Amino acid sequence: MPLMPKRVKYRKSQRGRMKGNASRCNYVAFGDYGLMALEGGWLPGRTIEAGRLSATHMIGDKGKFWIRVFPHKSVTAKPLETRMGKGKGEPEYYVAVVRPGMIICEVAGVSEETAREILNHIAHKMPLRTKLVKRGHAL
Repeated sequence: MPLMPKRVKYRKSQRGRMKGNASRCNYVAFGDYGLMALEGGWLPGRTIEAGRLSATHMIGDKGKFWIRVFPHKSVTAKPLETRMGKGKGEPEYYVAVVRPGMIICEVAGVSEETAREILNHIAHKMPLRTKLVKRGHAL
């Protein structure tokens, strides 16, 4: 099931602008290894869920896994073959706004090779360029 907020104050949000680097969520806080975004963009809830499934399948009961992003922003779309006008479309899906330097997910309790393999699997599912980082510095 895709990630989405339980309640929102406003159903439809504007697109906004993503300027600059991440000022928060830019270091490995919970685990030993993390996946850092190198470019900004929108990360759909489906993509985050696909990464989570892949990671939990590979980790099993050996280690622990954290997701550091959540899709709060709604993206609207108008139905196909609809004439112009008549207002803004309905919310179609939710995205997480990711800025360069933001940690997307973290892993702990596994060896460096295993962590590298797990985070590589997740990185292949992401629409952004990413790099693996260790607690304290980049790998």
